[in-house]
Amino acid sequence: MAYAVKEIFYSLQGEGAHAGRPSIFCRFTGCNLWSGKEKHRADAICQFCDTDFVGTDGDGGGNFTLASDLAARIKSFWPQSITDKTHPYVVCTGGEPLLQLDPALIDAMHAQGMEIAIETNGTLPVPQGIDWICVSPKAGAKLVVDVGNELKLVYPQAGHQPADFNICQFDHFFLQPLHDDNEKQHLADTIAYCLKHPRWNLSLQTHKLLGLQ
Repeated sequence: MAYAVKEIFYSLQGEGAHAGRPSIFCRFTGCNLWSGKEKHRADAICQFCDTDFVGTDGDGGGNFTLASDLAARIKSFWPQSITDKTHPYVVCTGGEPLLQLDPALIDAMHAQGMEIAIETNGTLPVPQGIDWICVSPKAGAKLVVDVGNELKLVYPQAGHQPADFNICQFDHFFLQPLHDDNEKQHLADTIAYCLKHPRWNLSLQTHKLLGLQ
């Protein structure tokens, strides 16, 4: 299949269990919960998304016919070091990466020595070979991925309560304050919930706090 990528960039992971980890981000175009266009936001299943995943005009973005070509482009963003032999850590995100991330690309990235993570809304099955699965459920969308490494719930979210996910099997459970005009109150509410329900940990968008991409 062909791959449409909005952007590829190197930064620090800002959220969740790997916050602070140097990472390559590959942002795929397209999502199954929103077109990405403001004129469609009111009708979208996810109405609070603040990410631009439309088109292929971002830095490092483009259309790729071969999985090997995209894998090589992604790896090119990892610092070249003679002494540091750390495997490149790649976060496949979007939009919804599982609309495009397929076995051919997974194999091509592994062949390049990369460790593969995804940030998904959990509405599509996860193919074999993903090294780290982070699911961020969205109210109004059926969750089909209930097993993984990390569940990260935007909070508060009308139609979803943290208790809805008590039966899910994840290694880590995070609440992340909703980013809008009431963010300070959401942060206070999220902290209070985590303190009362210690299964849940606080996740902050530290890349925004630090001015990182």
